[in-house]
Amino acid sequence: MSTDYQKAREALGIRLRELRLTAPGGRLTGTHLADRCGWHKSKVSKLENGRTTPTPADLRNWAEGTGQPETYDELLHRLRGFESHTRSWRRQLAAGHKPVQDARNAEHARTRTFHVWQGAMVVGILQTPDYARAVFTRFTELQRSPRDIEEAVASRMKRQEALYDSTKRFHIVMWEAALRALICSPSVLAAQLDRLTGVIGLPSVDLGIIPLSAPLKIPPATAFWIYDERQVIVENWHAELWIDEESSMDTYLRTWRTLRESAVYGTEAHRLVNAARHALEQD
Repeated sequence: MSTDYQKAREALGIRLRELRLTAPGGRLTGTHLADRCGWHKSKVSKLENGRTTPTPADLRNWAEGTGQPETYDELLHRLRGFESHTRSWRRQLAAGHKPVQDARNAEHARTRTFHVWQGAMVVGILQTPDYARAVFTRFTELQRSPRDIEEAVASRMKRQEALYDSTKRFHIVMWEAALRALICSPSVLAAQLDRLTGVIGLPSVDLGIIPLSAPLKIPPATAFWIYDERQVIVENWHAELWIDEESSMDTYLRTWRTLRESAVYGTEAHRLVNAARHALEQD
């Protein structure tokens, strides 16, 4: 969990404790408030100490249970404020993958310059439909989310129209491992690699690949997208982190530039893609 997120959750817990201790009818004990809300008494402690994230219903119960229903809007605003930066997959995928893809499409539409790092798979903006279908299938199984795979694929493919928009520029760095990871069948990966050879050289795309043998200044870790140096979206197993704080933005830009120093472009990038393609034919 991000430090900023946890600090915000702890700050909300402090505010909740304050409301309990200043209830109009007199200070409430945690047990008394839990009884009013119909909760186990440990829930009050967990919420006040930032060990769990309240739901909007929890906040309403708290405001009403402490005799201060007018504070609900304030509490909800606090919750929305830090949840907007940490978007759990469980909540995002409750309606399937398409809404998540649509949200990314909206972010892409208002962005002109992208800096992207991906070490584990081919980045979404460059995926073939079959490769994207395989990725969504795997993540649907992992997250146990609704199977709206075809709708999600269609949304992701629509995003690729931006590759031919002369006002946009994609600076993409991938690790060679992404060219060889069999997240899909060998035939689907082969077609995906063919697609990459056609992308190298597009006016809107600078595609760099870090060879497995390249010396690295930092480990090739979590994937992220930087949008116009105003927003970073980082993908973790439990959530997406949407980061706009200036010092954190600077960290991700430095990370991207450091990774880029190990990447190869043009002919050398073609060679790595072709080598991965040739390895598939020999298996």
